[in-house]
Amino acid sequence: MSFYADHVFPVVLDIATRPLMPQRKEIIASAKGRVLEIGIGTGSNLPFYSEQATEIVGIEPDPAMLSKAQQAAAKIRIAATVKLAIDDAQNLQFPDDSFDTVIMCLVLCTIPDPLKALQEAYRVLKPNGQLIFLEHVRAPNTHIARLQNWVTPAWKHLGCGCHLNRDTEQTLTAAGFQFLRIDRYQHPKMMKLGASMIQGVAVKR
Repeated sequence: MSFYADHVFPVVLDIATRPLMPQRKEIIASAKGRVLEIGIGTGSNLPFYSEQATEIVGIEPDPAMLSKAQQAAAKIRIAATVKLAIDDAQNLQFPDDSFDTVIMCLVLCTIPDPLKALQEAYRVLKPNGQLIFLEHVRAPNTHIARLQNWVTPAWKHLGCGCHLNRDTEQTLTAAGFQFLRIDRYQHPKMMKLGASMIQGVAVKR
């Protein structure tokens, strides 16, 4: 891609998301069975998987990011089998009903067509399979949401496609998911434009 996207942005991303470490640990630890992590990035979530996960398949569209994830996977001890591959969340190369759990952690802001990606996640989940998610979203505060709209066109370039203003909760519903749990909150340690979070579990019925 570019020097910035391949070498600078991954470091910036890991630093910027450190305040979300407790939330990331919580959601990843709850993954079970055969797991698909969409947008595995540099593999920073790999140490958080519990023994409930028997196989972890991590996909990432960016080769430089995936290379870092492969290095991370080689360094950690994990009970599950780990398989990493280049793939597109909007056109997953897996059969229907393939996974017990899908993880989407801070990725739906960046995927060009988040509805298509969620429909694909729904397709590859087994019946009653769970989508576990943690995402920053459009702010409920009208003034902040307007500012997100204003900033996002420039922010997308700095954030390698990241949108500050997506209504991800609505997109999850549009893809067919039913929420088992959803928490909406303002993260006190994130910048205000990216502090509106949703976190929870949605199920395929």
